[in-house]
Amino acid sequence: MDALQWRLLPLLILLASFILFFYFQNSSTLNQKECSLLPFQHYWIASKRIVTPQGVISGLVEVKEGKIVSIVKDEDKDGKIELGNVLDYGEAVVMPGLIDVHAHLDDPGRTEWEGFPSGTKAAAAGGITTLVDMPLNSFPSTVSRETLELKLKAAESRIYVDVGFWGGLVPENAFNKSALEDLLRAGVLGLKSFMCPSGINDFPMTNSSHIKEGLSVLAKYRRPLLVHAEKQPDPETNLGVQDGSDDARSYLTYLKTRPPSWEQAAIKDLLALTKDTRIGAPAEGAHLHIVHLSDASSSLDLIKEAKSGGDSVTVETCPHYLAFSAEEVRDGDTRFKCSPPIRDAVNKEKLWKALIEGHLDMLSSDHSPTTPELKRLDDGDFLKAWGGISCLQFVLPVTWSYGQKYGVTLEQLALWWSERPAKLAGQKLKGAIAIGNYADIVVWNPDVDFDLDDDYPVYIKHPGISAYMGTKLSGKVSATFVRGNLVFKEGNHAPAACGVPILAK
Repeated sequence: MDALQWRLLPLLILLASFILFFYFQNSSTLNQKECSLLPFQHYWIASKRIVTPQGVISGLVEVKEGKIVSIVKDEDKDGKIELGNVLDYGEAVVMPGLIDVHAHLDDPGRTEWEGFPSGTKAAAAGGITTLVDMPLNSFPSTVSRETLELKLKAAESRIYVDVGFWGGLVPENAFNKSALEDLLRAGVLGLKSFMCPSGINDFPMTNSSHIKEGLSVLAKYRRPLLVHAEKQPDPETNLGVQDGSDDARSYLTYLKTRPPSWEQAAIKDLLALTKDTRIGAPAEGAHLHIVHLSDASSSLDLIKEAKSGGDSVTVETCPHYLAFSAEEVRDGDTRFKCSPPIRDAVNKEKLWKALIEGHLDMLSSDHSPTTPELKRLDDGDFLKAWGGISCLQFVLPVTWSYGQKYGVTLEQLALWWSERPAKLAGQKLKGAIAIGNYADIVVWNPDVDFDLDDDYPVYIKHPGISAYMGTKLSGKVSATFVRGNLVFKEGNHAPAACGVPILAK
C-alpha cells in the first residue's frame, strides 16, 4: 500500500498543479473583466482626430495587454493589417489621458472631504488617467515612510486611475537627511513644501534654509521639489482687514489679504536658491516646480529670468485662474476662495498669454475639496471659509471651453495636461500616445456642450461646493482608458477599482 502511494504521489502533484493553474487563469480573467468595461485586452481605437507627438492624425491605435503596440495612419493601412475588436470613435478626439500633478484626495483621515474612491471616479470621468496626490489635507500628512505606507494601504483596491504621491518637506524632516532619503526611497515622486501657513497643523511652513536642504537631497534622486510660493514679507503688515471694518462677505476683502507681493516675495527667495540646480552647480539634478501661480506680473518676470539663466525651474497654473476673474465673484460665494486668490481680469489675460507663449509650463487642478460646512456657504464669510477649488472632474472641458477664445489647439492641451506633467512626475511611459507607452487614453468630443447642473453626473463627494456648478461647458468626455482598461464609458465606471499606485524607483 505504501509503495502504491509513492507511485501515485507525482501524479497527484501534477493534477494539483493543473487545478491551481486553471484556477488562477480563471481568476485573472474574472479580475480583468471587473477592471474594464471591455471583454478583451487586444483591440484597436479608431478616430479621425488622434493626438500624437507628431501631430493630429486620422488612423488607429492598437492596444495589447495594456500598452500601445502600433499606430497606423489611415493612408498607411493596407490589406496586411488584420483588424479585430475595433472601437471606432469617428470624429471624437483621442488624446493621451490627462496627468494631474496637483490634487488633494484627503485619504486617509479626512475622507468626509473627498477620498480615493470618489476622487478617482471623478478623475476617470474627466479624462484624467494619472494623478499625484498631495501630502497634506489627509491625516496624517505624508512626511515619512510610515505615513506613505498609510496612504498606500488606504489606496489599495480603491483607486480607479493610477495614483502617485508627493512627500512633504517640513521643518521636522528638512535637516534630517536620512529621514528624507527614507521617504524618497519609499517611493514618493518628489517633495512639496509651503512658504506660508498651510492651514494643516501637521504640515508647517518652511523657509529658505529648509528648501535649500531639500534641494540638496533631491539632487541625488533627480526628483522635483514643488513649492506653494506665497510669503508674507512682514507678519505685522496691516492689510486693511484687521479692524473689522471690511465686509467679510466681499471677495475684495479676501483679495486684500493675499496680495501679489506675497507671491513675488516667495518666488524671489526661491530663485536665489535655484542657481544651485544649474549644470555643474551643487544641487544639479534637483528641480524646482512652482505650483498654482496666479500673479502674472512681477512673479512671472522673475521666473522667466531664472529660466533664461539655466535654473531648473518649471511653473504651473490652474484652470480657475484662467476661467474666472475677481470682478465676477459675487459677495458671499465662497466656492471661489482659494490661495493664491483668483485675481482681476487683466491678470487673467496675462496668464493666458504666458501659457500660450510657453512661459507657463503646464496645468494642474489643485483640486482642494472640503465639506460644505467648512466652505461656509451659509454665511459666505470669505475670511473664515476653507480655501480651495473643487474641480477634478471638470478641468479638461474647462480648459477647452475658456481656451477657445485664445485659439487653444488639441496639441497644446496634450502638452499642458499630459506630456509635461508626465516629465515632472518622472513617468516615461505616460503622457503621449506613442508605441511602448501605457494605453492611458481619453476620448472626448470638443463640439458637445453640456450644462453642469444637478442633473449632470458628478462624482466628486460634494459637487455643490464647486465654483463650476451652474456653468455651460464644451468638450464632453465619453471614454477613459487606464493601462488599456476601459475604466469609464458614458457615465459608467468599471466594476472594480484597478488603478495602480505609482512609486518612484
